[in-house]
Amino acid sequence: MMDSPVPTSAGNGPPPGIKPYCGPFKAGLRRIGFLTIVVLIDVACGLWLTDLFWRLGFNNAHILILALFLLLNGLLALGTMHAMMGVWDWLKGRKRSVCITDLAKGQEGPLTARHVVVMPVYNEDIVKVCARVEAIHRSIEAAGQLPAFDFYILSDTTDLNCWIEEEVAWTNLCRRLDGFGRIYYRRRRKNENRKAGNIGDFVRTWGGHYDSMVVLDADSLMDGADIVKMARTMELYPRLGILQTPPKLIRGGSVFTRMQQFAMRLYGPLFIRGLNFWQLGAGSYWGHNAIIRIRPFSEFCELPALPGREPFGGRILSHDFVEAALMVREGWEVWLAWDIVGTYEEAPPTLVDHLKRDRRWCQGNLQHMWLIFARKFPLPSRIHLFMGIMAYLGSPLWFLFLGFGTYLAWERKESGLSQLPYESHLVEWLEKTHLLDWTGMIPKWKHAIQFMTTGQQALALTGVVAFMLFMPKIFALAGAVLHGRTRRSFGGAISLVVGVMLELLFSMLLAPCVMIAHTFMILGMVLGRSVSWGNQTRETDGTGWGEAVAVHGPAFIAGLAWTALARHIGSSFALWMSPILLGMLLAIPLSVYTSRVRYGAALRRRKIFTIPEELNPPEVMNLADHARAAVDPALTALAPGREGVIAAVVDPYVNGVHVSLLDPADIDLDLTELAERMLKEGPTALKKDELASVLYHGPTVLGMHRAVWSRPFEGLHSSWGKAIESYRIRTEPDAV
Repeated sequence: MMDSPVPTSAGNGPPPGIKPYCGPFKAGLRRIGFLTIVVLIDVACGLWLTDLFWRLGFNNAHILILALFLLLNGLLALGTMHAMMGVWDWLKGRKRSVCITDLAKGQEGPLTARHVVVMPVYNEDIVKVCARVEAIHRSIEAAGQLPAFDFYILSDTTDLNCWIEEEVAWTNLCRRLDGFGRIYYRRRRKNENRKAGNIGDFVRTWGGHYDSMVVLDADSLMDGADIVKMARTMELYPRLGILQTPPKLIRGGSVFTRMQQFAMRLYGPLFIRGLNFWQLGAGSYWGHNAIIRIRPFSEFCELPALPGREPFGGRILSHDFVEAALMVREGWEVWLAWDIVGTYEEAPPTLVDHLKRDRRWCQGNLQHMWLIFARKFPLPSRIHLFMGIMAYLGSPLWFLFLGFGTYLAWERKESGLSQLPYESHLVEWLEKTHLLDWTGMIPKWKHAIQFMTTGQQALALTGVVAFMLFMPKIFALAGAVLHGRTRRSFGGAISLVVGVMLELLFSMLLAPCVMIAHTFMILGMVLGRSVSWGNQTRETDGTGWGEAVAVHGPAFIAGLAWTALARHIGSSFALWMSPILLGMLLAIPLSVYTSRVRYGAALRRRKIFTIPEELNPPEVMNLADHARAAVDPALTALAPGREGVIAAVVDPYVNGVHVSLLDPADIDLDLTELAERMLKEGPTALKKDELASVLYHGPTVLGMHRAVWSRPFEGLHSSWGKAIESYRIRTEPDAV
């Protein structure tokens, strides 16, 4: 590990003389208490497993398994404690919870600073993007704070047809909303460093005009009143650098997405409140649905390239965690606004699409291994980076844990060793050290353990692990069922119970598929394979069988081999491993059938996996559903026969919009030869870079527009003639 690839800035910190919202003593006490409980749980389970290994006859393989267990069980204990602290925080009540947005409670009047909503896009469906922008615009307008906000659509689109469609949709949006001078569109000609570079370019070019920016994703949707609340909190608390909201998943159609959004909606609040319980003002940033103070972001969050090449070096893909850590390092606070409810996003519709997105996130998070020991990063920031790394590294570690366990079971069968005497080394060690004499429990433990078989001791440990795994979900279900308004918002008690049971079943079966997929991702990275940058799939009709076989074939083959080995070892071991093996064997059909929208629709009709936003859609969702400002049938680049690039040349309106948005820097270029080839042979005759050069040159695009309308069709490619013909209005003859 290097000392720190992130340079320390000499910029200004937060304004002096303003006390932290949560004092360092209280924050430190919470963090120490939280982490101590996690460590104690992990150590206790580790001692129990160590004692079991002593009874079986300790060897080197046991040491490896124990190390893996301590790491994996520690992560499980960490997640469980988040849920437990969430329950504790919920039981204390809203008034006693630490909530940074309480600063804005009861505050009224116009916002005093300038704020901006930015939405980066990359080869997206621009009509839906503009619908979300329109909904947010109208929602902020309804909150009475529209004069304080501007909006930017920041395009990194590489598809040339999409580029033209974006320009026209933005122009129509501004016409309908009277948004010129408030809603802006910019497309980068050279999209370096992906989304981080897109946001960075905006900050350097226009950021100085604004105090803060609300960063969204192309699928983000936020309630205007909540955005105003966040902006007001930013104005009232000058130490606040980033305020992150917990977005909810919406609009799921397939079984897979509906299950995801149900689980996040039901279980998520406990984990979110538990996370806020200990991180407080040293939180993390998730890249979207957050508000950021621009000045410190500009000063401290310009990220350099990591040493070496991708996948482990190069540009930092998961920039958001690092940006939050840099903010906190410089004295700015990063908070999680757990109480903000009007914040939404969409999820990949299938397991295959989910894994494709995971491939990008996996590479980005593993790059943080360079940064986890960076100079001056506070402990909470290191914990966030560690959790992000282990979200993916945990899968191959789990695979190794299961593999070593299988090896030990096979070795024991082949050696024919019988069970060793039952005397517990754990109790003997506790008696010698007098470590827990104060509890008075050692005699009772000794009596209980000495009559246990090794199988019973293993089952006891499995029970503890299972309790930690399922307890958060059981608590969330109980809380929802017992709270009338929450119960009704999910469709009733029966819908909740059935939904949780199905979610537990699907999660158990899908976990091995994800484990194998993540393991191969990391193996590919070790072999030097870097991720490509693609837009996220948001809608699909489901995964095909061929694609499912290609993606999940390794899991199925591993499941077949592992099942045969487990049966050879013994029926009890095969039964023990059955949840894992069944998930591997069913990986392909599970992926296919959970991707089907028709099955998701059937579940929705029965109110299974129902979420409150489906039964009672919030106003901003209704606004987005009915938003049509970007669509004008007469002024469009999506008409049949003249889409995208063809419309930019043929259609007078689209041509005028496109040329007016071009940079005049390249006006002196002579692209006559390319233009003539395009006119005679069609747009497909040019390479992509040649076509882009033509489209960037205003005089050439204007000249081509005149040519297609003035020259005889015989001298032009048929695509131009078809485009001209598409303007003819055909009417049926009058009925006799």
